[in-house]
Amino acid sequence: MMIRCIIVDDETHAIELLTMHIEQTSYLELVGTATSPVKALQMAFDQKVDVVFLDVQMPEMSGIEFMQLLNGKCKVILVTAYKDYAIEGFDHDVVDYLLKPVTLARFLKSTRKLLDLRESAAGPDDDYIFVSADSKGKLLRINIEDIIYVEGQKQYVCFFTRAGKKHLSRLSLKELEARMPAGKFIRVHKSYVLAIRYITMIHYNVVYMAHTTEMIPIGSSYKDAFMNRMKDKIIT
Repeated sequence: MMIRCIIVDDETHAIELLTMHIEQTSYLELVGTATSPVKALQMAFDQKVDVVFLDVQMPEMSGIEFMQLLNGKCKVILVTAYKDYAIEGFDHDVVDYLLKPVTLARFLKSTRKLLDLRESAAGPDDDYIFVSADSKGKLLRINIEDIIYVEGQKQYVCFFTRAGKKHLSRLSLKELEARMPAGKFIRVHKSYVLAIRYITMIHYNVVYMAHTTEMIPIGSSYKDAFMNRMKDKIIT
């Protein structure tokens, strides 16, 4: 499932930077932005929002006051130019505290914490999906842990599993990506979503996967986000 987020900042250039970072992060979906914390508060309560990227110093209302009114409705990541609010922010149980200007690498490290929180809270029903198997309404169960990668093929997606089987389903890759556990999968190309646990080697612009001889290309527009996602696992 995608993590739905909003940005609240009285500076439009700060919103633009965070928007670019979100657009490069496959598991985040931006559902709104606001320069007014009052408008953003209404947005947070009216829509399904998982996390707010929140500035601290704003003229109408401070970020701390905003969190008090939010009252735990969703997670918060503070984004500010000032270090002074870090302790107070964590006293309000924020997920992370980002200092402006926020780099993509630091942004991805922060949002990984959201994935970790989601995975730790996942229930027993999050370990499988049902996909449409044919035009007669048949639904096929596929265990999440069995999926090595998914390939988009025009109006279909093809699931490749560790048992060597392939399953076609009439679904777009974008729709599928929004419904898969984001902490376990990553998009590396306009046509491929990979299970992170099965990546065995990364060589230049190619990813090698366990249980298959297929070489998955890394698309140029996905490479930076992919390598930043894998950064914590790379030892040189």
